Amino acid sequence: MDIDIFKNFYRGKRVLVTGHTGFKGSWLSIWLHELGAEVIGVAKDPMTDKDNYVLSGIGGKIKADLRADIRDSQRMKDIFQEYQPEIVFHLAAQPLVRLSYEIPVETYETNVIGTINILEAIRITDSVKVGVMITTDKCYENKEQLWGYRENEPMGGYDPYSSSKGAAEIASWRRSFFNPEQYEKHGKSIASVRAGNVIGGGDWALDRIIPDCIKAIEVNKPIEIRSPKAIRPWQHVLEPLSGYMLLASKMWSKPTQYCESWNFGPRMESITSVWEVATKVIENYGRGKLKNLSDSNALHEAKLLMLDINKAKFQLGWEPRMDIDQCIELTVDWYKKYKQNCTYKLCLIEISKFLA
Repeated sequence: MDIDIFKNFYRGKRVLVTGHTGFKGSWLSIWLHELGAEVIGVAKDPMTDKDNYVLSGIGGKIKADLRADIRDSQRMKDIFQEYQPEIVFHLAAQPLVRLSYEIPVETYETNVIGTINILEAIRITDSVKVGVMITTDKCYENKEQLWGYRENEPMGGYDPYSSSKGAAEIASWRRSFFNPEQYEKHGKSIASVRAGNVIGGGDWALDRIIPDCIKAIEVNKPIEIRSPKAIRPWQHVLEPLSGYMLLASKMWSKPTQYCESWNFGPRMESITSVWEVATKVIENYGRGKLKNLSDSNALHEAKLLMLDINKAKFQLGWEPRMDIDQCIELTVDWYKKYKQNCTYKLCLIEISKFLA
């Protein structure tokens, strides 16, 4: 079961992943570990005991499984100095739109100051050559337009979450301290990456359509849909992760060529409504029913959001492997099997299926 599409690049590399206890971070850590990387995970505790991180046991397999808050600047510097990472994937964040209305200050502290703390730790740690900063498609100033946002379009954000991610994207830190024109001085290549609505096994976060569907199905309750007409760029978690990892490998060999912003989104036909996605989940699971709970007085959330992925396609040679049906089938398969199977092996099987 060969899951190395990176030509042995990660074997023996010291790779620090912030947010490794989270949904995307756990999948990334599993994949990197299997590729032979020495993974240093830095994160707060997982949200639930059913999270992919917990069930897969990846924390016990990697080189270091550390609990820390990225808002603690000194702790971040100490960890970087101790473990001397060569590559950094920064995923740790407060990732939920609706929660950002409840804890706006913590959202900004985590997503803006936390990101600056990681960049500063990178700056003072000589071993780091590559930093990939993960944000979101919601960092763009969303005009609900019918075409995808390109990497050079304005940052913005209506809600605290989207706004905080837009702020984290502002390239002043990169221009000031990691400017490619002064690469010979600092020796570091920094890029930011934006993905769409990422789905996959082991995500139990609140206010996300797949976890909401699975939780309702497991207890035989109707799936309550808050924004049935909202259109999103859906993609399996392995799609953007493959992009992040490919980008990091290219930044390593050509550091001044790839230290930019990159979109990793799905194919156009995978940009569809929340209601359609929930319907496909039910079809794949074999049971469940939907309930429309749309409310005209609800907190603002974008209704239409798409990414233009041509830059990644033509300059990196990356493109999505799966369509929306394959994406949902693979996702639901994890949730149908996680109780009866070794979750770590289940993840490896799904990575193999994705690559095939």
